[in-house]
This record gives sequence, structure tokens and C-alpha cells, in this order.
Amino acid sequence: MFYIGNHLITSPYLLAPMAGVSEMPYRVIALEHGAGLATTELISAKGLFHQNLRTLQYLTYNKEKEIPYSLQLFGGEEQAMAKAAALAVEAGAHIVDINMGCPVKKVTQTGAGSALMCDPKRAANLVKAMRMATDDKTPITVKIRTGWDADSINCIEMGKALQDAGCAAIAMHARTRAQGYSGNADWLWIRQLKEALQIPVIGNGDVRSPDDAKRMQKETNCDGVMIGRAALGNPWIFLALNGKIPHHIIPAKERIPLILRHFEEHIAFHTMLDPKGELRAIRSFRAHLVWYSHGIHSASQFREQVMQLEDKEQILEAILHFFSKAGSSNDTSTDNEADSIDYRQAFG
Repeated sequence: MFYIGNHLITSPYLLAPMAGVSEMPYRVIALEHGAGLATTELISAKGLFHQNLRTLQYLTYNKEKEIPYSLQLFGGEEQAMAKAAALAVEAGAHIVDINMGCPVKKVTQTGAGSALMCDPKRAANLVKAMRMATDDKTPITVKIRTGWDADSINCIEMGKALQDAGCAAIAMHARTRAQGYSGNADWLWIRQLKEALQIPVIGNGDVRSPDDAKRMQKETNCDGVMIGRAALGNPWIFLALNGKIPHHIIPAKERIPLILRHFEEHIAFHTMLDPKGELRAIRSFRAHLVWYSHGIHSASQFREQVMQLEDKEQILEAILHFFSKAGSSNDTSTDNEADSIDYRQAFG
């Protein structure tokens, strides 16, 4: 357990904010399975001003189960981020997180995301401005990387500048921007950041199993572990981490009730503000089905099938047929969902 501002985070295992994944239905599922916090996917500060349909969807949260509700913003302009922070709090956010780690070019070329790693002073000024805009009543947290590239690793300098600016907690993906999501995460930097700061430090990167999460805690002494790819189609990992089940690999048949629930809630979420949004919801849920089928024999045929379906009843039938008949396997070496969906580019 640890605190972010005055908010007690009861489990150290957190769901990473992931574009196209960390929507309200999956955040709630993760929290119900034991995630200590589930932050929204990254939201453009300037986009928040326009309040279009997609932005309103981003802001939708479950007031009973998302306590605290953590909302992630990205942007590089002080005034815009300050105004967006105030709007986020008006929308219900209990914690406002700043994405200073996204490596995607369309984000960094605007001076946002991991581009802020190149300018700790500007990054610190964003935190100060957002604290002022929210009357210093809402914790401002930040997600960073180790640096821009191997020749400019500056996470310690960055962390100290952010802490001095009043940042309430820092999550660090232990790769540089140049690495993206390739290569190995260097957990040594998480340890050094934790040793250098007094505020909570949350580690992220190369956590593929509960054992990895426990090992990260032991090796780095971090306050929390942020779990991204390992939680895709696998909210049971949080139950395993909190000792509620013995293993995070769930037999195929036992996945069915949660998949069906997630599918229904995903459609309801996307049609809540847009009655014509069912087709978009069906198409976007395909990625979740890819992840839910990971590790199951003959999953590639199932994925190929559902990628062609656009009718709700046909997808329900396909889910029931596949997961009720399939066996599960821990051997995923020939069945990697990354071959079907390149989701890494969307991660912040």
C-alpha cells in the first residue's frame, strides 16, 4: 500500500494506461480483479477543450468503482495543460496524470510525451501550472522514461525536478524513447530513481508475469508496479498478484463469462453517447478477443475468423464455440498475438 496525495492505493499492482485498452469497461474489470489503480488512456489536453464525442467517452468513469479516478493528459504547452487539468477535475478526476513517456512521433513532435524528457525545467513548470490550476487540491502524477536515448538518460534529474515542482508520484517505463517497446527494460534505473526521491515511484517495463512483478519490487524497492502488456486479455493477473488465485493462466472455458461481460459492457460504453456506435465497438473489441485467446491452441484460426465478423450475434456464437471447446496451453511460442495486432505503437 502507498499514498498518492491523500488517496490510499491498497494494492501496489496497477493497470498501465494504454490507448484503446484502458477504457472504462476494462478499467473497472481490472479494479474488480485487484488492480490498485487504473488510469485512463492518454487524452489530449487541447482535445479536452472541444468536448467532442470521443473526448466525452474518454472522460466517462464509474463513480462507484473508480475511486480514486486517475485521468491521464498529454500536451506540451503550460497554459493548455493547466486549463485541461482544471477541466479534468471538473469531470471528476481525483488524480491527474501527465504522460511524459509516450514515444509516438505524432505526440513527441508537438513537444509532448517523451519529448518532455529533453526539458526537465519545462516538465516541472507543467506540474506547477497544473497544481495551481487545480488549487493544489488534486495530486498531479507523471509517467516518464529513463531518457530520450542511451546517450541522454536523465531520469534522476527529471525525477528530482518533478518532485521539487510538487509531483505526487512518478511512474517510470525503464526504457528510453529511442527503444520504444523493444529491447530490455533496465530496472536498475527504477531502483536509482526510488533511492533518489521521497515520493512514490512506480516501476514499469518487462513485467510479463506475477513473478516478474514480485522480482521488480524486490530488486528496485519500488512502491508500485505498473502492468501493461501482461494485462491484455488477462485481468486475472491481478488476482494472482494479490494471492487470490494460484496462477494467472486461466483455462479457456473459465474465461467465457468475463469475455461475454466485457463484450456487452464494451458495446454499451460505445453506444452510450452514440447510438450508432455498435459497429465501431464490435471492430475495436476484436483486439480484446485476440488477447483473450492468447495461449490457447488453435487461437490463430479463431482470430482470423473474428477479424472478419461485424455482427454481434455471430461474434457471441464464435466466442462460445471457441472458448468452450478449446484447451489452454502455457506454450505461447507459436501463438503470439503481436503477430496479429500491432498495439505497441499506441502505448503511452
